[in-house]
Amino acid sequence: MLSVLSSLVLAQAAPAPPPSQEMKVPQVVRVLPGQLDTVPVFNSNSPELVQTEGILLSTFPSTGKGTPTAHLNRTLQGRFDVFAHHIAKAKTPNDLRSLYLGILLHNPGNQPVTVDVLHAASYLSQPDAPFITLPPYVDNPLGTVYAGPGSRAMTDVLRGQRQQEFPAQIVIPPKQSRMLLNLPIPVKTLDPPINGRSTLIRARSSAPIYAASLAMFAPTDASGSERVPTVAEWQTLLETGALAGPRDKTPTPPDQKKGAIIYGRVAGVAQGSRWKAQVVDPPGIQPDDPKTWYLSIPASGEAFSYGLSILIGGTLGTRQVQTAEMLVRYPDTAYQAHGNYAIEYNLVLPLRNTTNDTQKVAVMVETPIKEEQPKDGQLRFLEPPARQVFFRGTVRIRYNDDRNLPQTRYVHLVQQRGQQGKPLVEMTMKPGDRRFVTVDFLYPPDSTPPQILTIKNLGQP
Repeated sequence: MLSVLSSLVLAQAAPAPPPSQEMKVPQVVRVLPGQLDTVPVFNSNSPELVQTEGILLSTFPSTGKGTPTAHLNRTLQGRFDVFAHHIAKAKTPNDLRSLYLGILLHNPGNQPVTVDVLHAASYLSQPDAPFITLPPYVDNPLGTVYAGPGSRAMTDVLRGQRQQEFPAQIVIPPKQSRMLLNLPIPVKTLDPPINGRSTLIRARSSAPIYAASLAMFAPTDASGSERVPTVAEWQTLLETGALAGPRDKTPTPPDQKKGAIIYGRVAGVAQGSRWKAQVVDPPGIQPDDPKTWYLSIPASGEAFSYGLSILIGGTLGTRQVQTAEMLVRYPDTAYQAHGNYAIEYNLVLPLRNTTNDTQKVAVMVETPIKEEQPKDGQLRFLEPPARQVFFRGTVRIRYNDDRNLPQTRYVHLVQQRGQQGKPLVEMTMKPGDRRFVTVDFLYPPDSTPPQILTIKNLGQP
């Protein structure tokens, strides 16, 4: 699921490393407890590369619209998220217009609607968050470490921030529309002339509203300078325009069992903004009383893992598909929100040392080779890892250290395909010792699933 921008970065990277050798590691992947919540996510990611202006995603009714099939007729109310991830590229050397991304909200009712903007971040690849090369692990206590606009936007929202560009509240009068987002993707000064924007907004509406994500080349004023499109211009595009292009690859139907899987890009409303779970021993191992449930650490030198963003064709033997379902979508776009871009994982690990010896325990994130069913319970990794970056984003770890002092760490991870993990945290646990470790992150755009969360016993200290 590498984006156009990610592919460009890879093409411009340093010379290829030596050929990778495959390594097989005995490591069971368990089913991750919990599930996605029911918060709807307005998910605008198709077409990823926008070359013709038009409608990216509309939940408006189709009645009276120039292109009825471009409107999915579904309201949003209460808590909802808005995710948008698009790229602009000059079609010719002389066509260097900025592409504006607009997100329009409409109140169809007879009373004013209040939309609270809880958290929000929107960044360009250039100059806000270029795809720079970073080490695999960098402490990120202030949120100043990032590589790519998706990495930066997810870090901000994980930290509960709202950019100054976004108001805390928008009041939409009856039968009127307001802009939630109206920002450019400029290419004029770039070489090559390509740029992208990643946006995540968490919001709450007091009554039903419609939403639309739209793409428009910058209009000009009397002097020929670019200007910001008006609400009326966005409204006209919504009412008269067609779907933006070019269209992405048509996805493989979920019931197709043979051949390669084309996941497709997402354009629709997905169900699920957050996956929360208390990760405890599997059924049959747990004590009878849920209040005493815990996660037994592995035996010395061993490890087990839980899938993160695992999907059809890559469940790593669990047969668990974590991908968010689509409530409404366009026929030529993804059947599910593959990759779970911008979905937050909140995982609590109540670790317990059930052995008779003091053990050193590590928690890490890893990126094994994607497969549906590992052979003989062995995950496959590459040494050295492949060139493609499959994960770049910030993970938050909260735990009590060996002095029993609470710690919170933000770590920016960069993982390539087939890369084994290094410890995010190491703890020395005495027999019977119990530690709560909480792992939180938002799955970053420009990443490729699956990843795993691994608990490993490093042996006696």
